[in-house]
Amino acid sequence: MKIGELSRATGTNIETIRYYERIGLLPAPARTNANYRSYGDAHRARLRFVRHSRELGFTIEEIRSLLDLSDHPERDCTDADRIASAHLEQVEAKIAQLSALRDELTRIVGRCRGGLAGDCRVIEALGDHGQCDGAH
Repeated sequence: MKIGELSRATGTNIETIRYYERIGLLPAPARTNANYRSYGDAHRARLRFVRHSRELGFTIEEIRSLLDLSDHPERDCTDADRIASAHLEQVEAKIAQLSALRDELTRIVGRCRGGLAGDCRVIEALGDHGQCDGAH
């Protein structure tokens, strides 16, 4: 299939496909006599793996390591578990940070009584970090 077909089949932008080729996440495809890229099912499967991993927030380097493991099915999967577990810890930390941020914004917004900007509790709180309940 040509690059446009691969793009449609995977929902991936053509420039993103080319980028993944340049950085080695996607192997270079064969070329037709007319010098068009010719992708196969293995490219589609690998690109889907990369896209799903990106949607889950894995970094390019983490995906590179996971693909390396995928390319060697006889290897132990301990590294895959380590990578996914470390990523999960990062996600949980970000969720905690976002929850604290939500709570602080809820508190700030709840102080608003309307009226003039000069008397606005939201603007006042944003101008004085000391009015916050905690770190965020």
